[in-house]
Amino acid sequence: MSGEERDYERTLGVIECFKAVTDQCPKGPARVLAEAALAAVERDGASVLPAQAYLVLSALRGWQGERAQQVHRSLQAFLETSATKGSGPGGAR
Repeated sequence: MSGEERDYERTLGVIECFKAVTDQCPKGPARVLAEAALAAVERDGASVLPAQAYLVLSALRGWQGERAQQVHRSLQAFLETSATKGSGPGGAR
């Protein structure tokens, strides 16, 4: 068992969160949204990260466990930071 495999306290990057959802979340709609989010970031760049993070986070209701908590916490922290900078879904455009 590697340290990275069980390091649920670490804050994940947004792309890591999307990948965790596509690979580990049992909810089909959340996986589909995370895959679409990865495609949007690849197509449109980092400017779409806050909106995509918000959509994926919204779809995670009901996913439980340590990885789910880590992903939720990481996306929430990213969105709070983005909103402070004015680039979040509810921030200045």
